[in-house]
Amino acid sequence: MSNNTLTRLGICEQIYQQIGLSRKDSLDIVQNIIEKKSNSLANGDDVKLSSFGSFLLKRKKSRIGRNPKTKVEALISERNVIVFRPSMQLKNKINLS
Repeated sequence: MSNNTLTRLGICEQIYQQIGLSRKDSLDIVQNIIEKKSNSLANGDDVKLSSFGSFLLKRKKSRIGRNPKTKVEALISERNVIVFRPSMQLKNKINLS
């Protein structure tokens, strides 16, 4: 298992090395994709990346939570959360490793 973190700049560098686009063009492409996907989620749409997985929005209801240190109860407000569901191809790839 590798400790390499996939970063925006790392993706841009791979595009630069493998495809030959300039670093600036590679960065523009990656930032544009991330922006469009983020905006889709912010607008309430789910985002599916074929052969990778889906980012889904789920609404969590408000509930009473408790501070584990002080045991004081507090209301946790209703909110949206992002859930990732990996595709079968990704699950299979991970299980082969």
